[in-house]
Amino acid sequence: MAQQILGEFIGTLVLILLGDGVVAADVLKKTKSENSGWVLITFGWGLAVTIGVFVSGYLSPAHLNPAVTLGMAMAGDLPWGSVLPYFLAQMAGAIVGATLVWIHYKPHFDETEDQMTKLAVFSTAPAIRDTMSNLIGEIIGTFVLVFGILAFGRSSFTDGLNPIVVGLLIVSIGMSLGGTTGYAINPARDLGPRIAHQILPISGKGDSDWGYAWIPVVGPLLGGAIAALLFGLIP
Repeated sequence: MAQQILGEFIGTLVLILLGDGVVAADVLKKTKSENSGWVLITFGWGLAVTIGVFVSGYLSPAHLNPAVTLGMAMAGDLPWGSVLPYFLAQMAGAIVGATLVWIHYKPHFDETEDQMTKLAVFSTAPAIRDTMSNLIGEIIGTFVLVFGILAFGRSSFTDGLNPIVVGLLIVSIGMSLGGTTGYAINPARDLGPRIAHQILPISGKGDSDWGYAWIPVVGPLLGGAIAALLFGLIP
């Protein structure tokens, strides 16, 4: 179990370091890739997931996402006793990964004045703030993610190809469904960095938007659970 917990911690750390890192590269002032756009972010997140899975897959199942962990447990592919330890490891990895992003980009955080832009490096926010629509968006996006992962697990891939396919799935979700909420589709991805934003001494930061924070946690967990339930109905 200790090895699996370490794997989830390392993988999620790398996921957030590279994922939040690509957001920082796009939105913060005076980076060489400032204002590169949504395509950079979606591909960056897809690659972040792929690399996170590759670096941790020899230690753990490399879920790197509480919604995936919950879905796998509900599908019978993970013992329920592993769920909470995985959750905690993923959350810790996300906090550390987000902290490293801040350290790496600190001069650019200092050059950036807009508070919401700084928060956007760490956590998601909706393009149009509508509670029910935002919640449904996160449910649908995570449903596609978890259902896809479960389906991939029943298929035969060349050794080493599965993480790449999952990364492409992330890119597809981001491009097709992510423009509404920023597609957290992962409670640790949003909540861990949001906690880091709250506690880090980031110059000129605003609040961490805790009023919205429950949506990218509850939505993905519901989406993952529904995906597992429906997948279990397929013969």
